Amino acid sequence: MLVSFNSDYEKITMGLFSYISDLKDPSRLEEELNWYNAQDNRQIYLWQSEETENLIGLIGVEEEEDIVLLRHIAVDPSFRNEGLTYRMLDELQKKYDSKNIVATLDTATVISKWQKRLTDK
Repeated sequence: MLVSFNSDYEKITMGLFSYISDLKDPSRLEEELNWYNAQDNRQIYLWQSEETENLIGLIGVEEEEDIVLLRHIAVDPSFRNEGLTYRMLDELQKKYDSKNIVATLDTATVISKWQKRLTDK
């Protein structure tokens, strides 16, 4: 399930951000976290495993009037290839049911695959 970021989750959030290739540097991680915290329309959601209650995924979004821009998505490597990314995006869509989820250049591939999966159902 998606849970909203709070300061108690800062270390795990930075760890999940570090799975994103351009966020490996610790100063860059802190800069990104500060960027999200600077505006109310920017949110970080963490994916909590139903089985273990561990935080194993991350979604970073920027909310605008009609859209939700998916800026970041990361999954702990131990849980990849289990469809978790799609489940995270499905939950995000439920949370923002009246808005379209759109991609950045970095997240375009995952959004495209997720949308194709939805239309194929």
